Amino acid sequence: MRLVKLSNHRHLWLVDIDGTIVKHNSHLLAEQELLPGVTEFWQKIPNEDIIILLTARSEEYSYKTEQFLTSKNIRFDIVLYDMPTGERILINDIKPKGLITARALNVVRDEGLSNIITELSDNI
Repeated sequence: MRLVKLSNHRHLWLVDIDGTIVKHNSHLLAEQELLPGVTEFWQKIPNEDIIILLTARSEEYSYKTEQFLTSKNIRFDIVLYDMPTGERILINDIKPKGLITARALNVVRDEGLSNIITELSDNI
């Protein structure tokens, strides 16, 4: 189990789709599959947070992808398609009072999000 403590500020979530929240390459099959723990994880994301989904899927799968996510109550603000398959690099500044503003969580492909627990804290 991995506990991630977050500040009470609004957050920007950058989340990969395939292998992270949906079974890898399941969009090429008849049925896409939401991975374990994703629904529960998503329910804990504060409503005021922004969610940007990233995928190497081509734009031609946008309707199928977004229809599936919506049917599973996976809310998002933007989906970026045709992303590179290599590393995704986030660079951000540290707040003057010390708040670390860039976090990275790597999960094993197709394991889902069951092992990640987020907790909002006033002490961060």
